[in-house]
Amino acid sequence: MSKDPISMTFIDSSGKPRSAVQDAIMRGVGVQRPLVLAYLKRLRAKHPQASAAELAKVVERDYLVVVTGSGAAVGGTAAVPAVGTAVALGLSLAATIGFLEASALYAQSLAELHGIAIDDPDRSRLLVMGVLMGEEGSSMISALTSQAAGRGSGPVKGWARSFGSNKSTSLMATAQKSLQKKFIRKIVGTQGASMLGRLVPFGIGAVIGGAGNRYLAKRVIENAAVAFEGIDTVAPSQLELDDPDIIDTDIVEKPRKRK
Repeated sequence: MSKDPISMTFIDSSGKPRSAVQDAIMRGVGVQRPLVLAYLKRLRAKHPQASAAELAKVVERDYLVVVTGSGAAVGGTAAVPAVGTAVALGLSLAATIGFLEASALYAQSLAELHGIAIDDPDRSRLLVMGVLMGEEGSSMISALTSQAAGRGSGPVKGWARSFGSNKSTSLMATAQKSLQKKFIRKIVGTQGASMLGRLVPFGIGAVIGGAGNRYLAKRVIENAAVAFEGIDTVAPSQLELDDPDIIDTDIVEKPRKRK
């Protein structure tokens, strides 16, 4: 087992993810629905004539902007003499959680735009983990649905549809418990490698950090395309954006500066 400081940030001496890291990761994928609806409400106000499919493109653009910027910002700390490796490692861990939060907002926003409203936090986490895990996640989740029958090998297209049905809570809980272990280990391994890029000195880390996050985000976008394939989007007017629990906040999009 590697004893380098990057690996030991995430794992303990026995090679297992640290409990604090596990808790942070699960909080990262647990973006609450009111925040998702607040984001979509703001997008709808800014793009009143846009269809749900067009809003989904805006959501994708925002996602790439946010995760690429956070990766580059943390990577840049390695070029500042006053910022040591320990501080940079802490910032990289924070960037990992930020990436997960942005990914959760992205996945749940797409779910809403496809008419899949998920109030239960555990089910929301399961959806997000499935999108982040790609084919492995889709296979595990679809195994609990009729989609698994006769599907053969490969990713299960449109597997997110099962979240719009009254699927057994116990089955979903079983899926989450099983997927969560693999998900945490995958995130620890993937982000450990990504952190190495952010710690490269002399400013090169900023380039690698931003590019690394963009690469990961592109994979998430591809996974989401499979998850929601064949599921119709809903008319923006049908979105539940008048919920009194929606918070009033600015999310992701900022006014662009005039040149």
